[in-house]
Amino acid sequence: MNEQNDTRLKSLLNTLPPGFYVDSKWLSARGVRRSSVSDYVRSGWLCHVAHGLYQRPGTAATETKQDWRVLVQSMQTMMKLPVHVGGMTALQQLGHRHYLALGGSEPVYLYAARFPGWLDQSLVDAPLHMRKTGLFGDADLGVDEAGAPSGNAEDTHREWWDWSLRLSSPERAVLEALDELPDQESFHSVDVVFQSLVSLRPRRLTALLSACRSVKVKRLFFVFAERHGHAWFKHLDAGRIDLGSGDRSLVKGGRLHPLYRITVPADLLSDTEGAANGG
Repeated sequence: MNEQNDTRLKSLLNTLPPGFYVDSKWLSARGVRRSSVSDYVRSGWLCHVAHGLYQRPGTAATETKQDWRVLVQSMQTMMKLPVHVGGMTALQQLGHRHYLALGGSEPVYLYAARFPGWLDQSLVDAPLHMRKTGLFGDADLGVDEAGAPSGNAEDTHREWWDWSLRLSSPERAVLEALDELPDQESFHSVDVVFQSLVSLRPRRLTALLSACRSVKVKRLFFVFAERHGHAWFKHLDAGRIDLGSGDRSLVKGGRLHPLYRITVPADLLSDTEGAANGG
């Protein structure tokens, strides 16, 4: 290895934390040639894990399938890809989902305008549900940084759990979760989550609901919000939110909500609402 390649290798090791991933584009942008990448792989400085994707061996790379957060943090922090964690996964990470489904791994909901071709389910320890960001007019509205890294932000030798994640805020995440009803998520799991959403921010909620492109999601949000009656509900600017027109059928055998005109499981309606619906 010549002196120039040795310098680039040292720079790479100073930049890339152990266990993290980078793609060919990242390496090329730092002057690492394809032949040098092959040398690094042969020497054990990098592992070739998928077409166009490499990983630096280290503490996070000890298992065949590692924690999904390492891959997502690599995409966000190293490769600067505009991807975020959302839906039920974000709500779980933020402490709003305490009871997980029995059997198998919980799916991880990722959101981006487009995903890299090398993103492979086999790399991580949970199934990846990849979603486009088209639910809202603004792809970044209501997306936050969670779990800010401790210590020096330039310290690349931190363990992966000390790195932050770009997550949907609870206000955005619950709308993303509602978008998965009824096929990927259950009404019961969303109902349980709503119980914990006592501190949502009505101004941010109003902005997100106004930007939301799904009438189904907006109507379901109001069904659950009215059902749980948290203090923030009365502070929403409902006049800014378009709920569309006409009835929406979502659940076979369900009941039509008398105000929000969408079918939901009967147990989500109170006796009074059921009577108003002819139940």
